[in-house]
Parts: sequence; C-alpha cells; structure tokens
Amino acid sequence: MNSSEENNMTSQAQALNPDGMDQQSPVDVCFVARRNVKDIEIDEEQHYRASAYALIAALLRKAPDQQMLDRLGGLPQQVSPDGADILLAMSALALSAKHHLPSSIDDEFHNLFIGLGKGEIVPYGSWYLTGCLMEKPLSDLREDLASRGYERNASVVEPEDHAAALCEVLSLMIAEGVGFEVQNNFFQSHMVNWLGSFFTDLSEAKSATFYKAVGRFGKSFIVLENEYFSMQI
Repeated sequence: MNSSEENNMTSQAQALNPDGMDQQSPVDVCFVARRNVKDIEIDEEQHYRASAYALIAALLRKAPDQQMLDRLGGLPQQVSPDGADILLAMSALALSAKHHLPSSIDDEFHNLFIGLGKGEIVPYGSWYLTGCLMEKPLSDLREDLASRGYERNASVVEPEDHAAALCEVLSLMIAEGVGFEVQNNFFQSHMVNWLGSFFTDLSEAKSATFYKAVGRFGKSFIVLENEYFSMQI
C-alpha cells in the first residue's frame, strides 16, 4: 500500500469521530469487563478506531435512544472523490438517524434480533461459522479472552461471540494500547471470518430500515480495518 492510500485511510478513520462523540474514554462497556485496567494515552487515530468499534457495539447492543440518534446525526455527511465506501456508509447512517424515531427503531431491533424465539438475524459467531449456537468458535473465543484478561460482565446473559461483544473487545484493546499484532490476531481469529456476512445480512434484512444503514456502515468499517491491519503488520 503506497503513502497516498495510507493517508486516505487515515483521513477516513478521522472522519469517524464526529462532534460530541469524543469522550475521555471511547469505550462504553457492557458485554465484557477488564480484569486488569490500564490507563494508557492513545493517539488520535487510535481513538477514532476505538470510538468506531464502540459505536457499532452500542448500536448492536440495544436500540438507540434519541440522544444516540442526535449524535449519529452529527456524523460527517460527505462523499470522497474516490467514492470510499466508509464515507458513503457514514453519510447514509447519519441521514437515517435523522429520519427515524426511537420507538420505531426499538420495534425494528426486536424484530431483527429478538423476535418470537429468534429474530431475523442471529448476531453470534458460532451461528455464522457452524450453523449452531454455543459451538467451538465460542469456546475458542472464551479461551482467548481469558488469556488476555477479559471476561463477560456478570449481568450479561448473551454469549461472548455476540457481534457487539467482539466490537467492544477490539475497542478496549485499542484504548489500552494493545499491540497491533495482538489486535490483528484477535480480529482475524474471531471477527473478520464472519462479521462481513453478518453485516451484509443486516443491511439486506426484510425487517430492517434504520439498521440497513448500520449494516452497511459495519461492513465498510470491517473492510477498512482489514486493510488497516495489512498496513501495520
């Protein structure tokens, strides 16, 4: 990847940090907990990445309230000269947030992820990788998380291979200054092998309106991250 491509990817990552989302900590933790908390200063680019993962995790964890929709509406609405997917997806997400009410999104979230017994979309790695829940991908993930000092919050009942939980873990790793090789190993082992398909399904789901934009944004960001890691390792 040449320097021009690298600079373009950096500018795309920077666009992920809208006004009002730059907090002291980019991570709003729900699914996972840190056993060994580290106070690390990270640079702007890493803060942008951590914030993007945290944003995706928040949207997959629960339906957004009006405050979150207002924050999403502040995302940059721009199109790059090269038609970068992440910027197009970001613009679509901002626009969608401005045209939906929390009540309608709450119903949509229920139909997509909860439903009667099972929603239209199953947001778990084991399901996408094996066709069943609670399979080997989950046990492998739990071993990996335990070895790195992460554990599921006691109040959480969902398995750790939930898409939101995985995004939280990457956000935490970035915020703690974990090395790129470790981040990439986790990303390649537990995320990139199924999240692209998950976000595609979400963007095409019959029950989705607002979450179509979330799916497109998530898929574009995963592609961007895969390219980003290829530059760092």
